[in-house]
Amino acid sequence: MTGPASGSPPPFLPYGRQDIDQTDIDAVTAVLRGDWLTQGPAVEAFERTLCDRTGAAHAVSCANGTAALHLATLALGLGPGDAVVVPAVTFLATANAARYVGAEVAFADVDPDTGLMGPEQAAAAMERAARAGWRVRALAPVHFAGQTADMAGLGQLADRHGLAVIEDACHAIGTLDMAPDGRVLPVGSGAFGTLTAFSFHPVKTIAAGEGGAVTTNDATLAARLRRFRNHGMERDPAGFEDREAAFASNGAVNPWYYEMAEPGFNYRLTDIQSALAFSQLSRLAAFVERRRHLMDLYAERLAPLAPLVRPAARVPWCRPAWHLCAARIDFAAAGRTRAQVMADLRAQGIGTQVHYIPVHHQPYWSKRYGGLALPGADTHYAHTLSLPLFPAMADTDVDRVVAALSATLGLSPAA
Repeated sequence: MTGPASGSPPPFLPYGRQDIDQTDIDAVTAVLRGDWLTQGPAVEAFERTLCDRTGAAHAVSCANGTAALHLATLALGLGPGDAVVVPAVTFLATANAARYVGAEVAFADVDPDTGLMGPEQAAAAMERAARAGWRVRALAPVHFAGQTADMAGLGQLADRHGLAVIEDACHAIGTLDMAPDGRVLPVGSGAFGTLTAFSFHPVKTIAAGEGGAVTTNDATLAARLRRFRNHGMERDPAGFEDREAAFASNGAVNPWYYEMAEPGFNYRLTDIQSALAFSQLSRLAAFVERRRHLMDLYAERLAPLAPLVRPAARVPWCRPAWHLCAARIDFAAAGRTRAQVMADLRAQGIGTQVHYIPVHHQPYWSKRYGGLALPGADTHYAHTLSLPLFPAMADTDVDRVVAALSATLGLSPAA
Protein backbone atom coordinates (compact mmCIF):
# COMPACT_ATOMS: atom_id res chain seq x y z
CA MET A 1 0.00 0.00 0.00
CA THR A 2 1.60 3.26 -1.13
CA GLY A 3 1.65 6.30 1.10
CA PRO A 4 0.25 9.76 0.31
CA ALA A 5 2.20 12.20 -1.85
CA SER A 6 4.64 14.43 0.00
CA GLY A 7 2.83 17.32 1.69
CA SER A 8 -0.65 15.89 1.12
CA PRO A 9 -2.84 14.80 4.05
CA PRO A 10 -3.11 11.08 4.70
CA PRO A 11 -6.20 9.36 3.27
CA PHE A 12 -9.36 9.30 5.37
CA LEU A 13 -9.80 6.04 7.25
CA PRO A 14 -13.47 5.09 7.66
CA TYR A 15 -14.41 2.64 10.39
CA GLY A 16 -15.19 0.04 7.71
CA ARG A 17 -15.03 -0.28 3.93
CA GLN A 18 -15.53 -2.87 1.20
CA ASP A 19 -12.54 -4.35 -0.65
CA ILE A 20 -13.26 -4.68 -4.38
CA ASP A 21 -10.69 -5.97 -6.87
CA GLN A 22 -10.68 -6.71 -10.60
CA THR A 23 -11.91 -10.26 -10.02
CA ASP A 24 -15.05 -8.87 -8.39
CA ILE A 25 -15.56 -6.37 -11.21
CA ASP A 26 -15.12 -9.09 -13.84
CA ALA A 27 -17.67 -11.31 -12.07
CA VAL A 28 -20.30 -8.57 -12.08
CA THR A 29 -19.48 -7.60 -15.66
CA ALA A 30 -19.98 -11.19 -16.79
CA VAL A 31 -23.52 -11.13 -15.40
CA LEU A 32 -24.28 -7.80 -17.07
CA ARG A 33 -23.19 -9.30 -20.40
CA GLY A 34 -25.21 -12.47 -19.86
CA ASP A 35 -28.88 -13.40 -20.07
CA TRP A 36 -29.82 -13.23 -16.39
CA LEU A 37 -29.89 -10.21 -14.10
CA THR A 38 -31.97 -11.82 -11.36
CA GLN A 39 -33.20 -15.28 -10.30
CA GLY A 40 -30.53 -16.89 -12.47
CA PRO A 41 -27.49 -19.18 -12.17
CA ALA A 42 -25.36 -16.72 -10.18
CA VAL A 43 -27.82 -16.91 -7.28
CA GLU A 44 -27.68 -20.71 -7.28
CA ALA A 45 -23.86 -20.71 -7.49
CA PHE A 46 -23.57 -18.32 -4.56
CA GLU A 47 -25.97 -20.36 -2.42
CA ARG A 48 -24.10 -23.60 -3.18
CA THR A 49 -20.77 -22.00 -2.28
CA LEU A 50 -22.18 -20.55 0.93
CA CYS A 51 -23.27 -24.07 1.90
CA ASP A 52 -19.75 -25.30 1.19
CA ARG A 53 -18.17 -22.55 3.31
CA THR A 54 -20.51 -22.92 6.29
CA GLY A 55 -21.21 -26.65 6.18
CA ALA A 56 -24.97 -26.05 6.17
CA ALA A 57 -27.31 -28.20 4.12
CA HIS A 58 -29.27 -25.23 2.77
CA ALA A 59 -28.53 -21.57 2.06
CA VAL A 60 -31.26 -19.17 0.98
CA SER A 61 -30.04 -15.79 -0.26
CA CYS A 62 -32.10 -12.63 0.15
CA ALA A 63 -32.07 -8.87 -0.19
CA ASN A 64 -30.18 -7.95 3.01
CA GLY A 65 -29.49 -9.00 6.57
CA THR A 66 -32.75 -7.55 7.83
CA ALA A 67 -34.67 -9.61 5.28
CA ALA A 68 -32.71 -12.68 6.46
CA LEU A 69 -33.83 -12.13 10.04
CA HIS A 70 -37.42 -11.48 8.97
CA LEU A 71 -37.48 -14.63 6.83
CA ALA A 72 -36.20 -16.61 9.81
CA THR A 73 -39.09 -15.47 12.00
CA LEU A 74 -41.56 -16.20 9.20
CA ALA A 75 -40.14 -19.67 8.57
CA LEU A 76 -40.51 -20.54 12.25
CA GLY A 77 -44.13 -19.41 12.25
CA LEU A 78 -43.66 -16.89 15.05
CA GLY A 79 -46.56 -14.55 15.75
CA PRO A 80 -48.66 -12.73 18.35
CA GLY A 81 -48.31 -14.17 21.84
CA ASP A 82 -44.83 -15.47 21.08
CA ALA A 83 -41.60 -13.86 22.23
CA VAL A 84 -38.00 -13.85 21.02
CA VAL A 85 -35.06 -13.27 23.37
CA VAL A 86 -32.81 -10.60 21.84
CA PRO A 87 -29.67 -9.02 23.36
CA ALA A 88 -29.97 -5.29 23.93
CA VAL A 89 -26.63 -4.66 22.18
CA THR A 90 -27.41 -5.19 18.53
CA PHE A 91 -28.65 -3.31 15.50
CA LEU A 92 -32.33 -2.43 15.34
CA ALA A 93 -33.08 -5.17 12.81
CA THR A 94 -32.69 -8.10 15.23
CA ALA A 95 -35.53 -6.90 17.44
CA ASN A 96 -37.61 -5.45 14.60
CA ALA A 97 -37.72 -8.82 12.84
CA ALA A 98 -39.72 -10.25 15.75
CA ARG A 99 -42.20 -7.38 15.67
CA TYR A 100 -42.66 -7.74 11.90
CA VAL A 101 -44.50 -11.00 12.65
CA GLY A 102 -46.29 -9.70 15.75
CA ALA A 103 -44.05 -11.37 18.33
CA GLU A 104 -42.78 -9.63 21.46
CA VAL A 105 -39.12 -9.04 22.27
CA ALA A 106 -37.64 -10.10 25.59
CA PHE A 107 -34.51 -7.98 25.80
CA ALA A 108 -31.52 -9.61 27.47
CA ASP A 109 -28.51 -8.02 29.09
CA VAL A 110 -24.98 -8.63 27.80
CA ASP A 111 -21.46 -8.97 29.10
CA PRO A 112 -20.24 -5.35 29.42
CA ASP A 113 -16.80 -6.16 28.00
CA THR A 114 -17.81 -8.23 24.97
CA GLY A 115 -21.36 -7.09 24.20
CA LEU A 116 -22.44 -10.74 23.99
CA MET A 117 -25.54 -12.35 25.51
CA GLY A 118 -24.79 -15.45 27.55
CA PRO A 119 -27.03 -18.25 28.86
CA GLU A 120 -27.58 -16.52 32.21
CA GLN A 121 -28.71 -13.27 30.61
CA ALA A 122 -30.95 -15.18 28.18
CA ALA A 123 -32.51 -17.17 31.06
CA ALA A 124 -33.20 -13.95 32.99
CA ALA A 125 -34.94 -12.49 29.93
CA MET A 126 -37.02 -15.66 29.63
CA GLU A 127 -38.14 -15.28 33.23
CA ARG A 128 -39.24 -11.68 32.58
CA ALA A 129 -41.12 -12.86 29.51
CA ALA A 130 -42.92 -15.54 31.53
CA ARG A 131 -44.00 -12.94 34.09
CA ALA A 132 -45.39 -10.86 31.23
CA GLY A 133 -47.40 -13.86 30.02
CA TRP A 134 -45.41 -14.33 26.82
CA ARG A 135 -44.55 -17.68 25.30
CA VAL A 136 -40.85 -17.63 24.44
CA ARG A 137 -40.34 -19.50 21.18
CA ALA A 138 -36.82 -18.56 20.14
CA LEU A 139 -33.46 -17.20 21.20
CA ALA A 140 -31.74 -14.74 18.86
CA PRO A 141 -28.09 -14.49 19.98
CA VAL A 142 -26.05 -11.84 18.18
CA HIS A 143 -22.44 -12.53 17.23
CA PHE A 144 -21.00 -9.11 17.99
CA ALA A 145 -17.99 -7.66 16.11
CA GLY A 146 -17.11 -11.11 14.74
CA GLN A 147 -17.12 -13.02 18.03
CA THR A 148 -19.83 -15.56 18.71
CA ALA A 149 -22.06 -15.77 21.71
CA ASP A 150 -21.60 -18.88 23.87
CA MET A 151 -23.51 -21.07 21.44
CA ALA A 152 -22.90 -24.31 23.31
CA GLY A 153 -24.42 -22.86 26.46
CA LEU A 154 -27.25 -21.13 24.64
CA GLY A 155 -27.94 -24.30 22.65
CA GLN A 156 -28.31 -26.27 25.87
CA LEU A 157 -30.70 -23.64 27.24
CA ALA A 158 -32.74 -23.78 24.04
CA ASP A 159 -32.86 -27.59 24.12
CA ARG A 160 -34.09 -27.63 27.73
CA HIS A 161 -36.98 -25.34 26.87
CA GLY A 162 -37.76 -26.53 23.33
CA LEU A 163 -36.75 -23.24 21.69
CA ALA A 164 -35.54 -22.46 18.20
CA VAL A 165 -32.27 -20.54 17.83
CA ILE A 166 -31.92 -17.75 15.27
CA GLU A 167 -28.22 -16.85 15.10
CA ASP A 168 -27.73 -13.24 14.05
CA ALA A 169 -24.36 -13.76 12.36
CA CYS A 170 -24.45 -10.55 10.34
CA HIS A 171 -21.03 -9.71 11.89
CA ALA A 172 -19.57 -13.20 11.74
CA ILE A 173 -19.17 -14.74 8.29
CA GLY A 174 -15.89 -16.67 8.46
CA THR A 175 -15.81 -17.01 12.25
CA LEU A 176 -15.06 -20.48 13.66
CA ASP A 177 -16.83 -21.83 16.74
CA MET A 178 -14.84 -24.09 19.05
CA ALA A 179 -17.27 -26.73 20.28
CA PRO A 180 -16.82 -28.27 23.77
CA ASP A 181 -16.05 -31.65 22.14
CA GLY A 182 -13.14 -30.16 20.19
CA ARG A 183 -14.85 -29.70 16.84
CA VAL A 184 -14.09 -26.52 14.89
CA LEU A 185 -17.32 -25.37 13.24
CA PRO A 186 -17.90 -22.49 10.82
CA VAL A 187 -20.61 -20.08 11.92
CA GLY A 188 -23.70 -21.02 9.95
CA SER A 189 -23.11 -24.77 10.17
CA GLY A 190 -26.27 -25.22 12.23
CA ALA A 191 -24.46 -27.15 14.94
CA PHE A 192 -26.06 -25.00 17.65
CA GLY A 193 -28.68 -22.93 15.83
CA THR A 194 -31.84 -23.64 13.89
CA LEU A 195 -31.32 -20.78 11.42
CA THR A 196 -28.36 -18.45 10.86
CA ALA A 197 -28.76 -14.99 9.30
CA PHE A 198 -25.92 -13.27 7.42
CA SER A 199 -25.45 -9.78 5.99
CA PHE A 200 -23.30 -8.77 3.03
CA HIS A 201 -23.44 -4.99 3.47
CA PRO A 202 -20.31 -3.19 2.23
CA VAL A 203 -18.82 -2.71 5.72
CA LYS A 204 -19.13 -6.44 6.46
CA THR A 205 -16.41 -9.01 5.76
CA ILE A 206 -17.77 -9.78 2.30
CA ALA A 207 -19.92 -7.42 0.26
CA ALA A 208 -22.78 -7.88 -2.17
CA GLY A 209 -23.71 -4.18 -2.27
CA GLU A 210 -26.72 -5.12 -0.20
CA GLY A 211 -27.45 -8.75 0.45
CA GLY A 212 -28.17 -11.42 3.00
CA ALA A 213 -28.71 -15.14 3.45
CA VAL A 214 -30.10 -17.70 5.87
CA THR A 215 -28.50 -21.09 6.38
CA THR A 216 -30.22 -24.10 7.93
CA ASN A 217 -30.08 -27.89 8.01
CA ASP A 218 -33.88 -28.22 8.04
CA ALA A 219 -35.29 -28.88 4.56
CA THR A 220 -38.80 -27.83 5.59
CA LEU A 221 -37.58 -24.49 6.94
CA ALA A 222 -35.47 -23.96 3.80
CA ALA A 223 -38.55 -24.46 1.63
CA ARG A 224 -40.48 -21.95 3.73
CA LEU A 225 -37.63 -19.45 3.48
CA ARG A 226 -37.62 -19.71 -0.30
CA ARG A 227 -41.40 -19.37 -0.50
CA PHE A 228 -41.54 -16.31 1.76
CA ARG A 229 -38.62 -14.78 -0.17
CA ASN A 230 -40.68 -14.87 -3.36
CA HIS A 231 -44.15 -13.44 -2.51
CA GLY A 232 -45.31 -16.70 -0.91
CA MET A 233 -45.56 -18.30 -4.35
CA GLU A 234 -45.49 -22.07 -4.70
CA ARG A 235 -44.63 -23.77 -8.01
CA ASP A 236 -43.92 -27.25 -6.64
CA PRO A 237 -46.90 -29.53 -7.35
CA ALA A 238 -46.46 -31.17 -3.96
CA GLY A 239 -47.54 -27.92 -2.35
CA PHE A 240 -50.55 -27.19 -4.53
CA GLU A 241 -53.96 -27.11 -2.90
CA ASP A 242 -56.03 -26.41 -6.03
CA ARG A 243 -55.33 -29.64 -7.89
CA GLU A 244 -57.98 -29.18 -10.54
CA ALA A 245 -56.66 -25.81 -11.67
CA ALA A 246 -53.05 -26.90 -11.36
CA PHE A 247 -53.05 -29.85 -13.70
CA ALA A 248 -53.93 -30.16 -17.36
CA SER A 249 -56.04 -33.07 -18.66
CA ASN A 250 -52.90 -35.11 -19.34
CA GLY A 251 -51.83 -34.88 -15.69
CA ALA A 252 -49.00 -32.43 -16.29
CA VAL A 253 -48.78 -29.19 -14.34
CA ASN A 254 -49.99 -26.21 -16.35
CA PRO A 255 -46.80 -24.27 -17.17
CA TRP A 256 -48.19 -20.93 -15.97
CA TYR A 257 -49.59 -22.22 -12.71
CA TYR A 258 -48.62 -21.12 -9.19
CA GLU A 259 -50.37 -20.79 -5.84
CA MET A 260 -50.00 -18.55 -2.79
CA ALA A 261 -51.09 -20.18 0.45
CA GLU A 262 -49.94 -17.19 2.54
CA PRO A 263 -48.41 -13.81 1.71
CA GLY A 264 -44.68 -13.42 1.28
CA PHE A 265 -42.29 -10.70 0.24
CA ASN A 266 -40.02 -9.75 -2.63
CA TYR A 267 -36.75 -10.43 -0.79
CA ARG A 268 -34.84 -11.95 -3.72
CA LEU A 269 -31.13 -11.34 -4.30
CA THR A 270 -30.18 -10.40 -7.86
CA ASP A 271 -27.62 -12.20 -10.02
CA ILE A 272 -25.57 -9.00 -10.05
CA GLN A 273 -25.31 -9.01 -6.26
CA SER A 274 -24.83 -12.78 -6.15
CA ALA A 275 -21.93 -12.62 -8.61
CA LEU A 276 -20.18 -10.06 -6.41
CA ALA A 277 -20.86 -12.07 -3.25
CA PHE A 278 -19.67 -15.29 -4.93
CA SER A 279 -16.43 -13.61 -5.97
CA GLN A 280 -15.96 -12.13 -2.50
CA LEU A 281 -16.46 -15.56 -0.91
CA SER A 282 -13.42 -16.78 -2.86
CA ARG A 283 -11.40 -14.16 -0.96
CA LEU A 284 -13.00 -14.77 2.44
CA ALA A 285 -9.97 -16.54 3.91
CA ALA A 286 -7.66 -13.69 2.93
CA PHE A 287 -10.07 -11.08 4.31
CA VAL A 288 -10.35 -12.94 7.61
CA GLU A 289 -6.59 -13.43 7.93
CA ARG A 290 -5.93 -9.73 7.31
CA ARG A 291 -8.58 -8.62 9.79
CA ARG A 292 -7.13 -10.93 12.45
CA HIS A 293 -3.65 -9.53 11.84
CA LEU A 294 -4.88 -5.96 12.17
CA MET A 295 -6.74 -6.80 15.39
CA ASP A 296 -3.60 -8.37 16.83
CA LEU A 297 -1.74 -5.15 16.00
CA TYR A 298 -4.46 -3.09 17.68
CA ALA A 299 -4.22 -5.26 20.80
CA GLU A 300 -0.46 -4.78 20.92
CA ARG A 301 -0.53 -1.02 20.24
CA LEU A 302 -3.43 -0.29 22.61
CA ALA A 303 -2.04 -2.33 25.51
CA PRO A 304 0.18 0.53 26.84
CA LEU A 305 -2.88 2.79 27.05
CA ALA A 306 -4.59 0.64 29.70
CA PRO A 307 -6.59 1.09 31.83
CA LEU A 308 -7.95 4.16 30.04
CA VAL A 309 -8.17 2.32 26.72
CA ARG A 310 -8.49 -1.43 26.28
CA PRO A 311 -8.67 -3.50 23.12
CA ALA A 312 -11.77 -5.54 22.46
CA ALA A 313 -12.19 -8.30 25.04
CA ARG A 314 -11.81 -11.77 23.56
CA VAL A 315 -13.79 -14.92 24.30
CA PRO A 316 -12.21 -18.40 24.35
CA TRP A 317 -14.89 -20.35 22.46
CA CYS A 318 -14.39 -18.98 18.95
CA ARG A 319 -11.77 -17.86 16.47
CA PRO A 320 -13.30 -14.64 15.20
CA ALA A 321 -13.40 -13.18 11.74
CA TRP A 322 -13.30 -9.66 13.12
CA HIS A 323 -15.90 -7.30 11.71
CA LEU A 324 -15.33 -4.42 14.15
CA CYS A 325 -12.52 -3.11 16.33
CA ALA A 326 -14.73 -2.06 19.24
CA ALA A 327 -12.27 -0.56 21.71
CA ARG A 328 -13.23 0.04 25.34
CA ILE A 329 -12.51 3.63 26.48
CA ASP A 330 -13.10 5.26 29.88
CA PHE A 331 -14.17 8.65 28.53
CA ALA A 332 -15.05 10.01 31.97
CA ALA A 333 -11.59 9.25 33.35
CA ALA A 334 -10.06 10.87 30.28
CA GLY A 335 -12.09 14.03 30.83
CA ARG A 336 -13.39 13.91 27.25
CA THR A 337 -16.81 13.08 25.92
CA ARG A 338 -17.11 10.43 23.26
CA ALA A 339 -18.46 13.06 20.85
CA GLN A 340 -15.36 15.21 21.44
CA VAL A 341 -13.05 12.26 20.83
CA MET A 342 -14.87 11.29 17.63
CA ALA A 343 -14.77 14.87 16.35
CA ASP A 344 -11.05 15.18 17.10
CA LEU A 345 -10.28 11.92 15.34
CA ARG A 346 -12.36 12.88 12.33
CA ALA A 347 -10.43 16.16 12.06
CA GLN A 348 -7.32 13.97 11.79
CA GLY A 349 -8.85 11.88 9.01
CA ILE A 350 -9.99 8.96 11.15
CA GLY A 351 -13.60 7.77 11.13
CA THR A 352 -15.19 6.02 14.09
CA GLN A 353 -18.62 4.68 14.98
CA VAL A 354 -20.59 3.48 18.00
CA HIS A 355 -22.00 -0.07 18.02
CA TYR A 356 -24.69 0.18 19.37
CA ILE A 357 -27.18 2.30 21.28
CA PRO A 358 -28.89 -0.43 23.36
CA VAL A 359 -32.10 -1.21 21.52
CA HIS A 360 -34.34 -1.20 24.59
CA HIS A 361 -33.68 2.55 24.95
CA GLN A 362 -35.19 3.34 21.55
CA PRO A 363 -38.46 5.30 21.89
CA TYR A 364 -40.61 2.59 20.31
CA TRP A 365 -39.37 -0.08 22.72
CA SER A 366 -39.28 2.06 25.86
CA LYS A 367 -42.88 3.12 25.23
CA ARG A 368 -43.89 -0.48 24.64
CA TYR A 369 -42.15 -2.09 27.61
CA GLY A 370 -41.20 0.75 29.94
CA GLY A 371 -37.77 1.14 31.46
CA LEU A 372 -35.58 -1.96 31.64
CA ALA A 373 -32.52 -2.20 33.86
CA LEU A 374 -29.83 -3.84 31.73
CA PRO A 375 -26.60 -2.55 33.26
CA GLY A 376 -24.25 -4.66 31.17
CA ALA A 377 -25.65 -3.22 27.96
CA ASP A 378 -25.49 0.31 29.31
CA THR A 379 -21.89 -0.10 30.44
CA HIS A 380 -20.88 -1.56 27.10
CA TYR A 381 -22.50 1.35 25.28
CA ALA A 382 -20.91 3.96 27.53
CA HIS A 383 -17.37 2.74 26.82
CA THR A 384 -17.36 1.48 23.25
CA LEU A 385 -15.87 3.14 20.17
CA SER A 386 -15.32 1.31 16.89
CA LEU A 387 -11.97 2.16 15.31
CA PRO A 388 -11.11 1.67 11.61
CA LEU A 389 -10.84 -1.96 10.53
CA PHE A 390 -10.84 -3.17 6.92
CA PRO A 391 -8.49 -5.37 4.85
CA ALA A 392 -6.92 -2.59 2.78
CA MET A 393 -5.53 -0.89 5.89
CA ALA A 394 -1.75 -0.90 6.16
CA ASP A 395 -0.06 -1.85 9.41
CA THR A 396 1.05 1.76 9.71
CA ASP A 397 -2.60 2.84 9.63
CA VAL A 398 -3.07 1.10 12.99
CA ASP A 399 -0.14 3.08 14.35
CA ARG A 400 -1.70 6.25 12.99
CA VAL A 401 -5.08 5.52 14.62
CA VAL A 402 -3.55 4.67 17.99
CA ALA A 403 -1.27 7.73 17.94
CA ALA A 404 -4.21 10.02 17.14
CA LEU A 405 -6.38 8.42 19.82
CA SER A 406 -3.56 8.74 22.36
CA ALA A 407 -3.06 12.42 21.57
CA THR A 408 -6.81 13.07 21.72
CA LEU A 409 -7.00 11.48 25.17
CA GLY A 410 -3.83 13.21 26.38
CA LEU A 411 -1.83 9.98 26.50
CA SER A 412 1.42 8.74 25.02
CA PRO A 413 1.47 5.48 23.04
CA ALA A 414 4.57 4.50 24.99
CA ALA A 415 3.13 5.42 28.41
